[in-house]
Amino acid sequence: MQFSHYAIEPLLRTFAPQNTKQVLYNMISRRNIRVKVMQTLYTAASLEHGAQGNKEVAARILNDKLEQALDIFTVAVLYVLRIAQYAETDATQRAGKYLPSTADMNVNTQISANAFVLKALENASFNERIKKNKLERFIDQDWTKKIFQLLDKSDEYVRYITAKEHTPTEEKEIIRYIWEKQVLANEDMLSFFTDELPGWEDDSELITILMQNFFKDNAKVNFLNTLSAEKKEYAHDLLLAVIDKEPYCMELVEPKLNNWDKERVALIDLLLLRMGVCEFLYFPTIPTKVTINEYIDIAKQYSTPQSGQFVNGVLDNILKDLTKENKINKINRG
Repeated sequence: MQFSHYAIEPLLRTFAPQNTKQVLYNMISRRNIRVKVMQTLYTAASLEHGAQGNKEVAARILNDKLEQALDIFTVAVLYVLRIAQYAETDATQRAGKYLPSTADMNVNTQISANAFVLKALENASFNERIKKNKLERFIDQDWTKKIFQLLDKSDEYVRYITAKEHTPTEEKEIIRYIWEKQVLANEDMLSFFTDELPGWEDDSELITILMQNFFKDNAKVNFLNTLSAEKKEYAHDLLLAVIDKEPYCMELVEPKLNNWDKERVALIDLLLLRMGVCEFLYFPTIPTKVTINEYIDIAKQYSTPQSGQFVNGVLDNILKDLTKENKINKINRG
């Protein structure tokens, strides 16, 4: 059985042991990577010579998109920490009133010294990424204040500041509460992210996964690289396979478009079909059923209302032909 060079290295790593740091990274799903590859191919298709003549450019676009997602993740973490730290600012402002009340003079600021917050702030890769990419510019002070004021009125926060001691889990959970219930649940703030945080709309699902990883163990998150070597190579192998094999993939796809107006087929749909065919042929560890289901879901989310059904029908027909020709060689990963 022969496999292309696109699949050999990922195949070897499939059976290799993983260290503990990789566990967090590998929770970034292949679906997230497929979306990034699709977006890259779409962008590259608009270039003067198309993706075929710009493989190096396409690879840089993919890297930029992965880096952008990492920036958004870092900003999301930074927002949560700054909201917790705003307790100090709030206390200073209230104490500085012309006629401060007793309550103004006794604002509880313990969340600003929350152990989980302090641990995150000690993460060298976190601070390096913020400084390197100037990410503080995305922190809006008005929104930090608004979210803190909402937090201040919540029962969860009142319980937190009135407790004499906190376990490490309790320290973490109040910060998770800020993210999940005060930020993610705030439609106005999410609209602000969409408008002001480049890439948020495309990457919100991925950011949610990365934040889950962050709350599992913030010390193990490497903010300079949260994608494992295996997943990064999968991304670039898929991108290059789709570019290199475009003529052959279209030979397989075009006969299946008899019942469709080829000129009206969405570019995203054609890209997803080519990606699916490449996974059938050149990625032996990915089951064909997984490939089809993933691209159906992506088509539904990113293309037209009929795209899911279209991608399903075309990929299924291509798979039947390739199977009959004994061109599908998959490895049972046990």
